[in-house]
Amino acid sequence: MKQEPDLKLVRGDAPESIHALMTALGAAARSASRVLALAATDTKNQALKVAAKNIRVRADEILVANARDMDEARSSGTSAAYLDRLKLDAPHVEGMARGLEEIAALPDPVGRILARFSRPNGLIIDRVATPLGVIGVIFESRPAVAADAGALCLKSGNAVILRGGSESFHSVARIHECLVAGLVAAGLPEAAITLVPVRDRAAVGDMLAGLSGNLDVIVPRGGRSLVARVETEARVPVFAHLEGIVHVYVDRAADLSKAMTIVRNSKLRRPGICGAAETLLVDRAGAPAHLAPLVKMLLDAGCAVRGDEATRHVDPRVTPATEEDWTREYLDAIISVRIVDGLDAAITHIETYGSHHTDCIVTENSEAAERFLREIDSAIVLHNASTQFADGGEFGFGGEIGIATGRMHARGPVGLDQLTSFKYRVRGTGQIRP
Repeated sequence: MKQEPDLKLVRGDAPESIHALMTALGAAARSASRVLALAATDTKNQALKVAAKNIRVRADEILVANARDMDEARSSGTSAAYLDRLKLDAPHVEGMARGLEEIAALPDPVGRILARFSRPNGLIIDRVATPLGVIGVIFESRPAVAADAGALCLKSGNAVILRGGSESFHSVARIHECLVAGLVAAGLPEAAITLVPVRDRAAVGDMLAGLSGNLDVIVPRGGRSLVARVETEARVPVFAHLEGIVHVYVDRAADLSKAMTIVRNSKLRRPGICGAAETLLVDRAGAPAHLAPLVKMLLDAGCAVRGDEATRHVDPRVTPATEEDWTREYLDAIISVRIVDGLDAAITHIETYGSHHTDCIVTENSEAAERFLREIDSAIVLHNASTQFADGGEFGFGGEIGIATGRMHARGPVGLDQLTSFKYRVRGTGQIRP
């Protein structure tokens, strides 16, 4: 499908050609954002439903493209965890289509009255939700991010510029074509969901520079090097988390059966996602009952365990943990395990080594749980639930564009509501200031 502007702007990988392309894409997205900001809810929903239909109809094409990406990734020596994030199968494709339909079914966040109040002089003031404008999403490996980000931005009235990683180039191109088909069917501008059509990294530099003022927010989805570069170089606001150093703390008052289930799911359901547990902390007072069964369960399930001295004593398969391990986002079937002296020490460890992403306490002591929920300064804090619930879809947001760990504007799963800002509408009857 034709994407505006004309891709004939690109000839080879010359920096000036990339810059010209990106400048044009930014201008087209800005123009499209003005249309989307005023688009009717039914129009946006139609685009999402048609896109979902196209994803189902073209599922085989998407899977063929993904197989090509997987072959290229394997030939370049890509890790198993990375391949897991890249791989699509029929259920994944159906999940993308269903996700678009779920977003279509959510209330439109644009135009919501967030607050209304009157002043003594008779002025009526409304705080009203508005789109952010043009959002840039730079992501690696996971092709489904294109569908999630495109759909969430569309429904929230924002234009989006997608820059996928080179390893998912073919998969993302097919998914993007389905999204554009939805836009065309609904009479919306194709540039509302724009895909950067080149692999050259110079395109990322242009996005970080703000595309001549046409980019309002950047969302990076990828590894430490990508996110660190974005946070260092971006000249526009960023919704990001640098790493997911996710902890599960098993308190002395934990139920062992519950703890084993939660720890296993938190670590091994999908080890390569940002909500996967990377460090297990066990209360020393409960360690005689809890530590050995938890460590054995993880090892028997194929998870490598790196532990402190006390942990190594319970199973010879445990390897020594180094200081670096407490700050490692493995994104693989590896976990670090440490014994801590109670809740105070657990909180201190998490605040020292954590990344403010997601952390969990397993306990039947409600007082300890409430203290953990109150004192751990992470975007998502859980009690007796898997850390893999750190997901916008599981929060009822209809998917997410990312997990933000900063403290400004959005925090946690960035869904529809978080992709809006607000403005004030003031209605008067002729008032003037004295």
